[in-house]
Amino acid sequence: MDKVKIWDNFLEQIHHKVSDVTFNTWFKDLRLLTINDNEIIILVPYLVHKNHIINNYMDMVNEIFLEITGNMHNITFCLEGEYNEKIVNQNISSKIMEDSLDDKKIEEFVQTRKTNLNPKYTFDNFVVGDSNRFAFSSCLSVAQNPGKLYNPLFLYGKSGLGKTHLMHAIGNYINENSDLKVLYITTDEFMNEFISISKDKGSDDKNLDYIDLFKSKYRDVDVLMIDDIQFLGSATVTQQEFTNTFNSLYYNEKQIIICSDRSVDDLKMFADRLKTRFNWGLKAIISIPDFELKVKIIKNKIKSGDLMMELSDDIIDFIASNCGSDVRNLEGAITRLYAYSAIWGINKLTLENALEALDEYTNNMLFTDNSISKIMSVVASYFNLGVDDLKGKKRSKLIANARMIAMYLCRILTDETYPRIGLEFGGRDHSTIIHGYEKINEDLKSDGELQKIINDLKLKMSE
Repeated sequence: MDKVKIWDNFLEQIHHKVSDVTFNTWFKDLRLLTINDNEIIILVPYLVHKNHIINNYMDMVNEIFLEITGNMHNITFCLEGEYNEKIVNQNISSKIMEDSLDDKKIEEFVQTRKTNLNPKYTFDNFVVGDSNRFAFSSCLSVAQNPGKLYNPLFLYGKSGLGKTHLMHAIGNYINENSDLKVLYITTDEFMNEFISISKDKGSDDKNLDYIDLFKSKYRDVDVLMIDDIQFLGSATVTQQEFTNTFNSLYYNEKQIIICSDRSVDDLKMFADRLKTRFNWGLKAIISIPDFELKVKIIKNKIKSGDLMMELSDDIIDFIASNCGSDVRNLEGAITRLYAYSAIWGINKLTLENALEALDEYTNNMLFTDNSISKIMSVVASYFNLGVDDLKGKKRSKLIANARMIAMYLCRILTDETYPRIGLEFGGRDHSTIIHGYEKINEDLKSDGELQKIINDLKLKMSE
């Protein structure tokens, strides 16, 4: 299927899934720039389009492209200027890799590489409340005394509560107040780089240069911050390499900061030696914000954002009460109100306007308080099974059916991604979760008994 057909198919499917107003506002003017086996780049006309689609429709976009192409892609939305800059950077990167990587070039790369920090995330614009005060104070202490106080620092908590913000804040503070070398990286990036150099390990001298470059990149720093460490769970070989990196940094008194969506004890697929190392330092949890903190977050977003719009206290209270606890969801609600007022030419939104604008959005948030573990527990109990049965490899008809029902409910009742759900179900691949969701979703159209089971389970989880 060529590029034009893929794009036309995508637009047709997205149009079927959203209203005409939504399609014409957010998707009609998009352009497909690049598609290959690994990457899709889509041009958006304005920044508000980019932010709104990423915050509200990213899962839908991923699923549609997966259905059309059969592959998972890294999908990027960008403005024209961002795209041109991306091409320039890619060309520069290609030229670097084509050159011979002697010791001098490796050293130059290590000295000049980017920190990957986002300058907009600072301690000053992080909203502090009871649920995150300890984590905030711990991060500030580490930023002021890197490698000396809490090492490693292990941040954990549900997605969207500010862990990544605090990591970038640490890095930005250190950059501004010292000459220390800081590197922020996601676990996915670490894994991909290690896998790419491991494929041809030992095949030639040039690959040995790549290995040296990899080690220099992650070990010749003063502060290493790695995000979403939970995704390292199923990568045994990469775990060993990260352990070696950890040891090198730790014993040289370099600061290590690790971020996870679960506690150390819940990293079930990690080697004990690595979990032990995570426990050497300080562990700080970020909990779900209460109503007052969510109000403060919303007001801060409005005040510091690019959206020139005032919201009444009634509207802010409604968002805080009905749009979940994930900061991204709160931001998405604000963006949705801005788009609604712009489309309909409303200068000052009323509570009635806000209720209408957020109707679909709040309905989607109805069950977000359900966690994957809670859903698995309720489903297992309903079918007289154990949670380990759902996570395990047994494939009897009863267990397989219960497992797919649990996968389906995790998908519709939480805001977790397919890979995240797969990790909870014994480290299963995201494609297995997609299959389970789609199988139940299709059977619900004609199976009355299954409809009753799903409704019963929803009621039990709302009790």
